[in-house]
Amino acid sequence: MSTHPLDGTVRALAFDVFGTVVDWRGSIVREGAEFAARHGIRVDWPRFADAWRAGYRPAMQKVRSGELPWLRIDALHRLILDGLLTEHGMSGLAEDDIACLNNVWHRLDPWPDAVPGLTRLKNRYVITTLSNGNFSLLTNMAKRAGLPWDCIVSAELFHHYKPDPETYLGTAELLGIAAAELMLVACHPDDLRAARAAGCRTGYVARPLEMGPGQPPARVEDGEFDVVAGDFVELAERLGA
Repeated sequence: MSTHPLDGTVRALAFDVFGTVVDWRGSIVREGAEFAARHGIRVDWPRFADAWRAGYRPAMQKVRSGELPWLRIDALHRLILDGLLTEHGMSGLAEDDIACLNNVWHRLDPWPDAVPGLTRLKNRYVITTLSNGNFSLLTNMAKRAGLPWDCIVSAELFHHYKPDPETYLGTAELLGIAAAELMLVACHPDDLRAARAAGCRTGYVARPLEMGPGQPPARVEDGEFDVVAGDFVELAERLGA
């Protein structure tokens, strides 16, 4: 079994979910094509998925600024979706069908290495989500995908979205550990930098296909994060699990 210099100092791993654990884009494109076939409509689903995700940060910023009250991600996804349906000429769908499409975020498929890697890491560490996704979304996703979390932590619990420090510090507090004993694992450098600023350890896992093939990789400096891995299995090896 391999070891890492952080072995013994990190007690829990908190995982970003969208993109890091699950393939949100590929899942939406796949299920969107099935949705379109059922309803006899034509949609550029890669473009649709990208636009849906692109609305995510601006919507959260409206909550932060007070332009919107606290809304969980399901509600923000629906606000974005309603605009996209009009933009893509998909008005006239039944409410039940729109609600089902909005809940595609509850049904995202994990990356192939996610469950095997998490299972190994669970043998040595407490593993939890730390996602802006709401609690029911993360619970439904885990149930469907077989994600072996010890617990689920959502930004909904803090009424703050990442990268607000309350999310990282609140997760450590919920787990009864110091921030320095918590490692955030993510494929998004900005998330990791915010966690590091809050006193947490950081693990970067590359997900080059998150935004689809042919996209430039995230910019990460040498030595910027405590651990760097190509997938969750490699992360487990690097962390001695």
